[in-house]
Amino acid sequence: MQIIRALAFALFGLVLTGAAEAQDMGLRSLQTGDDSRGWEAVGRINLGDRGFCTGALIAEDLVLTAAHCLFDKTSGVSINASDMQFLAGWRNGRAVAYRGVRQALAHPEYVYGGRESADRVPFDLALLQLDQPIRLTSVRPYATDARPQTGDEVGVVSYAQDRAEAPSLQQVCRVLGRQSVLRAGVVVKPGGTLFDTLVLSCDVDFGSSGAPVFSFRDGTLRIVSVISAKAEVDGEKVSLGTPLADHVEFLRGKLAASGSSLRPGNVRVLSGGSGGKFVQP
Repeated sequence: MQIIRALAFALFGLVLTGAAEAQDMGLRSLQTGDDSRGWEAVGRINLGDRGFCTGALIAEDLVLTAAHCLFDKTSGVSINASDMQFLAGWRNGRAVAYRGVRQALAHPEYVYGGRESADRVPFDLALLQLDQPIRLTSVRPYATDARPQTGDEVGVVSYAQDRAEAPSLQQVCRVLGRQSVLRAGVVVKPGGTLFDTLVLSCDVDFGSSGAPVFSFRDGTLRIVSVISAKAEVDGEKVSLGTPLADHVEFLRGKLAASGSSLRPGNVRVLSGGSGGKFVQP
């Protein structure tokens, strides 16, 4: 997972109030079948024998995760899809469904680099196309939704280095604010839009990258963001999320148009690493 220090996010120091944080709920491990009911479409993404990320089904054969999971930390090279496996509802040594990955697509605007940088977070999204769809009544893909607003309550389900064998749910955390990021070499014209990053109070750790951030609006679960990094603001731990905006439909369109092969600039083929971000202890 990317670790980005407070310098890029110092503007959010004022929103980190004790009152807001006191309303957050802690992590709850989903150890039993009853605990996990409704969360089976969140799974662990094993990347060979060197690490893992978190992902979630948004269609029977599509998993949404973070783009930086698709790169080897040491070499920076995209890694092989044949070494990747999605374990839907992984819990205590068993998954509801096991699937390989046929192809993977990172957002074309995402540029991997060894040094963590805030300007990568707004495009830190990837889709994994599974080798076979998951068609089980207990595994229902999630809908996606527009970005949440500052102050909104959200939740996150994730795996991490100290809780790799069962997912954990933080049912209530908060959107603390949004940071607009101007990428190096990109000129924003008058009236143009800067790239947004969500600053969240959600509790994440190594292995949580790609974890779905949910809204509970109108009693329906929808994914509104993906965990990209953890950071600090004025000494307080926060997490950074990539807003979905129109990116998911854009990536789905790219996959649909690609057929069985994608252009090298768009494909990140996964092999045995986690991009070094989620190495298991």
